[in-house]
Amino acid sequence: MTLGDLSGVGPELAIKLLSNEENRRKANIYLMASPAELQRFADEQGATIPTADQFGEGNIVLVESKYADQPVERGVASVAGGTRVMSDLLDCLAMFKDGKVDSIMFLPLNKSALHDAGMHEEDELRWFAKELDYHGTTSELNFAGSLTTSRVTSHCAIKEVSERINARSVYEAIRLLDGVIRGSGVDNPRLGVCALNPHAGESGQFGREEIDHIAPGIALARNEGVDVEGPFPSDTIFIAARDGKYDGVVTMYHDQGQIAMKLMGFDGGVTVQGGLPVPIATPAHGTAYNIVGQNKASVGPSQRAFDIAVSLGKRTMEERKAAQ
Repeated sequence: MTLGDLSGVGPELAIKLLSNEENRRKANIYLMASPAELQRFADEQGATIPTADQFGEGNIVLVESKYADQPVERGVASVAGGTRVMSDLLDCLAMFKDGKVDSIMFLPLNKSALHDAGMHEEDELRWFAKELDYHGTTSELNFAGSLTTSRVTSHCAIKEVSERINARSVYEAIRLLDGVIRGSGVDNPRLGVCALNPHAGESGQFGREEIDHIAPGIALARNEGVDVEGPFPSDTIFIAARDGKYDGVVTMYHDQGQIAMKLMGFDGGVTVQGGLPVPIATPAHGTAYNIVGQNKASVGPSQRAFDIAVSLGKRTMEERKAAQ
């Protein structure tokens, strides 16, 4: 676990999570922080968090950040904040590569701070993939309530969406969503797939993406036993999902799913960096600079992200044991 951007509410949320003994017993938790930092942030909330050099009795183990105890101005985006985030996450990735951790949870970060600190990729998912030298399918997955979404395209211009949609990209987004939902504890996920065009293309009148690409991608996944249906118009599929018909929805572009998910459960939203060799989860909200130091940050999304990281980490651990 990282503290996220120290300028934001990440440290507050980390203390709220780790002061809960039940959480500390769910997994062996490394925290990227120095003893002095942990003490300072815990004192702000009147909390006590046991630490030790080895795991046991509900304690955590500290891994001191390379930038520990260096000043970071609170409540604003800064190069120092972005630099600390990137350094901590690189150390987490190294620990995964060394077999020391099975999943990663990071608390909220700020993309502008990351870019100012030297991250050239358009988002952290692509940065993670580069640092892991991973070239497979990846997608941000979003959890809200009992629903999870994946995207065929993500952080790109709307004019580029159609050209990035093909049967293979749709199929891979379906399989990725199915696998992550299974890893979070649902044995047989029910999935729906969004259309791209109004009225699902109206039999080709409003575009042929549904006929030429989306439906064939769905068929590929169904042939492998995935319980998936579609494509359905995006202005109705989320009503069915809200009512419990689907455990997951595959969307064609960023806002198609994000608007619906945030209306359905913004306060509990979680993002998983899907497809990477290591599960990485984070609360879907931002750094909330405006309430830093006021002890107002809701721990709900972070608690959900923590629980998902634990669940997916157990699967990683089992897969590693099976491969030995």
